[in-house]
Order: sequence, then structure tokens, then C-alpha cells
Amino acid sequence: MTTAKAGRLSFWTKLVYGTGDWGTAGYGTLRQIFYAIFLTDVVGLDPRLASVAALIGIVWDAINDPLVGMLSDRVRTRWGRRRPFLLFFSIPFGLSFLLLWYAPPFEGQIAKAIFITIAFMIADTLETLVAVPFSALTPELTPDYDERTSLTGFRMFFNLAISLVAAVAAPAIVDGVVAGGGTQQQGYLVTAAIFGGLAAMPFLLIFFVVREHELTPEQENQVSFIETVRTAWANIPFRFATAVYMLNWITFDLVALVLPFYLIYWISSGNILAQANVFGINLPIESAVFALLLITSVLVLPIWIFISYRFSKQAAYMIGMIFWAVVQLVIFSIQPGQVGMILTMSVFAGISVSSAHLLPDSLFPDVIEWDELKTHRRSEGIYYGVKNFIRKLTGALAIFIGLQTLGWFGYQTPPEGATQFMQPASALMAIRVLIGPFGAILLFSAVAMAWFYPLTRERHARIRRLLETRKSRAADSGS
Repeated sequence: MTTAKAGRLSFWTKLVYGTGDWGTAGYGTLRQIFYAIFLTDVVGLDPRLASVAALIGIVWDAINDPLVGMLSDRVRTRWGRRRPFLLFFSIPFGLSFLLLWYAPPFEGQIAKAIFITIAFMIADTLETLVAVPFSALTPELTPDYDERTSLTGFRMFFNLAISLVAAVAAPAIVDGVVAGGGTQQQGYLVTAAIFGGLAAMPFLLIFFVVREHELTPEQENQVSFIETVRTAWANIPFRFATAVYMLNWITFDLVALVLPFYLIYWISSGNILAQANVFGINLPIESAVFALLLITSVLVLPIWIFISYRFSKQAAYMIGMIFWAVVQLVIFSIQPGQVGMILTMSVFAGISVSSAHLLPDSLFPDVIEWDELKTHRRSEGIYYGVKNFIRKLTGALAIFIGLQTLGWFGYQTPPEGATQFMQPASALMAIRVLIGPFGAILLFSAVAMAWFYPLTRERHARIRRLLETRKSRAADSGS
């Protein structure tokens, strides 16, 4: 419930609304990090077929976002426009985890690929049917700029929390089931049941606690998708910001996708149940690496904010990405069995990953103000719509490149029930190149785009002065 003061939200409302990211980020983290190795090692799909199945699903993901957005804009019920989606689709969304992480008992590769593609599209559609209306609630809960920022802060807290929990707990659950005599498939289904249940509950809670406000007709005007893309692409700084954003996230997605393969088949020499000791606790090696990386990312976030204030966003980002590129090249050189070295590098990578999460997104508000100066209108929805569309496509490209490369270089599916399996030398080299030199090339390309990004701090300050002058004149003429 909102407080009596217009635009202000209670702590309880912010907290409950923020839990929605627990559901969507848990789904995204599990899929981003573990779905590729699930398809190759548990489903038994050839990596090239797996890449096509995932590509189709993720492209559908990019397409269905604006479709569901338009649908939720047009719905009219006594509960509002967005909340009915949370009520009716939260439980199907939770159940879709089981469908997504189910290995079909088919022998043929094509049959498996068709099943996975359909399962992916169904699960993603159900995720979109809660995620898009949930996100669209943010501007409708409050018109206040600072309250929206605060609301987003609550969301990011739950986003980071579930990302850490999912990345650490999922391998531990799967390995625990296998160690107890079960199969990897059973382990993934247990993981899916746990996280699916946890993902559904927040949306039901939001439906019963949070209230949305009715918008005026002017606020409901829609812009076509084609017009959205055309308007955004005419903005020159937006092109550079988009290039930085694409290169940044395709690197992150590719490294996250390949890292489990690298840890199991290179560092652990094919020991699928390999563990690492972190602060006296034995964890699956994937859990240990992701825990150190994500915890470090959260802890150093204030440092990157300080560097960006002290110098500039571009400078902070370039420092972070150059450092990350060097770390990836070092990771390429690490030899099997050097667990301590990879744990150390995961901490160093976490320092840079924090910069990668923070700074590319911070370019877009400046880009929007450049557009406002040129067009005399604010177009946040257009730019963030295109940005989200591009984010989905970069994920599709990353999984396609990664799995196609593994397939062409001879990656083999381990026999069912195997806990020790060696990949051929060609596949191991492909894994190392993807996570090392290729990742570094992408990062250096992002640095180059950031170098040429035209909106420096001084230029942005000038844009702000001109906008304030225009607003003052408009206010004077209207008085």
C-alpha cells in the first residue's frame, strides 16, 4: 500500500515488489549458466543441435516481450492491467521449471531438439507473462523519480541475492542427488522443483499486496515497434551505447555458459563431482567459483561508483574491461588441477564483472537526455524497450556461438551415470579459447566502443544546462 503522501511508497510495498526479481532472476540465472551443459550432458543433444534449439527459444523470447507488453497495456480489469497476469500465470510459471529441465526419453537427436525447443518456448512464454507486467508496474506505482530509483534498488537486491543462491546451490543439489545414488536428471528436476516453487510465490504476494494506479489517456499512447527502433537508431550516442552494451553482455553470457564446461572438463580433468574448498567448506567447484565471483562483484560495486564519479563512466568501464580481459587470458593459461589459481582468478574476475553490470546501463539515461534535447520529448520507454530486445538477442548469439563451437570441435556427451569423463583435446582447446582469447577480444572491442562514446561528462553537463534553460523558459512563458 502507498502512504498518504502522493508518490511515496511504504517500505513494505517496496520490499514486496522487489521480491518479484527473485522469481525472474532465478529463472534467468539457472538458464544462463547451467542450461547449455544440461542440454549436452544430460539431455544428450549434439551441441550444434542444442544451439539451434536454444537460439529459436531465445529469439522467441526477444519477440514475445513487446507482444506481452502490448497485451498488458490493453487489458482492463477491476484488479488493474498488470496484476491479473501475476495472479493467473505465477503458478504455471513455477511449474514450467520442471518442463524446462526435463530430459525427454527419446533416442533420436531431432526428436530431442524439437521437444527442447517447444519446452523452451513454453517456459519462456510463461516467464514473459509474469516478468513484463511485473516490470511495467514500476512507473505505475509512483511518478516520483527518487521513489522509482529506490524501488529499483529493492529489485536489484533480490536479483543479486537469487543469482548468488542459484549459482551456488544448483550444482550442490545436483551433485548431492548423484552422490546419493540418483541421476543428474533427477538432480536437475529437484533443483527445478525448488526454484520453481520459490519463483512463483513472490508474484502471488505482489498481487495481493501491491496496488497499481490507473493511468490517464495521454499516458497510454502507444508507439509501434518499428517506430521505436527507428527513433532510437537515429540517436548517434545510442548507437555507441548499444555497441558497448552488446559486446559487454555477449562476453558475460559466453563466459558464464562456457565456465561450467571449463571447470569440469579442464580444471577438474573430467571429474563431474569435483569439489573445491572455500573458507573451510567443500563445495562443487562450479558453486565455489560462482560464489567468489558474485560475492566479490557485490562488495566492489561502491568502488566502481566512486571511480566513475572521480573520473568518468567511460574511464571506469574501460579500466574494468581491460582488467577483465587480462584475467580471461590468465584463465586460458591455467593448467588442470590448479584449483587455487582458478579460485583466485574468480575473485579478480568478480571485480571486473561488477563494472560490467553497473556501467553500460548507466549510459542510457544520458543518451535519453541527448534525445530529449534534439526531439523535445522524453522517450524512456522506446530506449529501454530496444535495449531489452538487444539484451535478449545477445544471449541468443552467445549460446549459439558457444555450443556451435563445441560441436564442431568434437565435444562428446558423457555416458549416462558417468562421474568421470574426458573430452577430446580439440574440445578442451575450444573451451579454453572461448573463455580466454575470444572473450578478451570481445572485451577489448567493448573498450574501443567506450573510447569513442561521444557523451563525455562535459558534454552531458552542457546538455543538462540546455534542458534546464528550456524548461525555465517554458515555465516563464506559461506563467
